Amino acid sequence: MADYYAVLGVTRGASDDDIKKSYRKLAMQYHPDRNNGSKDSEEQFKTITEAYDVLRDPDKRALFDRYGEAGLRGASGGGPHVDLADALNIFMRDFGGLGDLFGGRGAQTTRAGADIKLAADLTLTEVANGVEKTFTTKLLDTCDACAGTGAEPGTKPHRCPTCAGTGEVRRAQRSFFGQFVSVSACPTCAGEGTVVSSPCKKCRGDGRVRVERTVTVRIPPGVATGQYMTLRAQGNVGSRAGSRGDVIVVFQVADDPRFERDGEDLYTEAFVSYTQLVFGAELQVSVVGGFVNVRVPAATQSGHVFEIRGRGLPRVNASGSGDLHIRVQLWTPEEITPKEEALLHELAAVEAKPPQTRARGFWRKMKEALRA
Repeated sequence: MADYYAVLGVTRGASDDDIKKSYRKLAMQYHPDRNNGSKDSEEQFKTITEAYDVLRDPDKRALFDRYGEAGLRGASGGGPHVDLADALNIFMRDFGGLGDLFGGRGAQTTRAGADIKLAADLTLTEVANGVEKTFTTKLLDTCDACAGTGAEPGTKPHRCPTCAGTGEVRRAQRSFFGQFVSVSACPTCAGEGTVVSSPCKKCRGDGRVRVERTVTVRIPPGVATGQYMTLRAQGNVGSRAGSRGDVIVVFQVADDPRFERDGEDLYTEAFVSYTQLVFGAELQVSVVGGFVNVRVPAATQSGHVFEIRGRGLPRVNASGSGDLHIRVQLWTPEEITPKEEALLHELAAVEAKPPQTRARGFWRKMKEALRA
């Protein structure tokens, strides 16, 4: 399992600035354009960018800190893995073009479309089995009239006269230390390198129109609230034939009154009578999607916890399941019949006295639980 902190050479408590500085240093070292397209450098560049993409995002970082890489694999339906195109986009998004960093001339780039976030409300049964969800959403898609160029049909965008198609302008300044060159996006074409003289009437020159689309998502078993799945390149298209953003499906699991959840493990209570604790009993206890029979031996104490292996929730994108923990709890009736009262008085006269109270063990466990 990858340790993203080790990949970037930072500690687990590293600040956002430390993470960004470390990534920038390593990215400059392993960027493919600085290593003649070396495959080894390309793989290193993708690995460090994957680590940076997780640790720079508070939600992803929290999931990684708690569950490790397995939690991210479950949330994204295949893991946080980035390909070279993703890695380059992340690098350029946060640190600018290569012209700024390596001293060369940057090239214009198309604008990537915005991501779309969808909320998936799930029941515990759906979490246990996995489920397919279909969403209807509105997004920006390529204009069919101008094919995304933004230009009126029959016309074409032309090269920007200000930047000569590079998408950037340079300004030189002299100082005591020599000449400094600053590079910024061209104000005429906004960094696109082209200008549309006759905007498309349908999309008003943007190259996109708003449409309604359905998105179908296969959610794997075992997911938890706050985890998410990323559908690559299914979001809004960028302006003027830009690349598509992603669809991010965030999971929200509804509380089930029968269970408390801790990762893959489930906890529940089963109420029993005094005679069931004394003589033993066969109980029918709820599990997700059904029931399971539990044998309570004679002389069981109230509060005893039984553990049933493998009857919890599935592990995300992994084999096996968590466990079900059942705590038997003595049930005291609020009302009793005259006959029951008479029998209980007879029992009280002959029953053995309980041992002296021992608070030490109970309260120690309570304190440990509160500190955890």
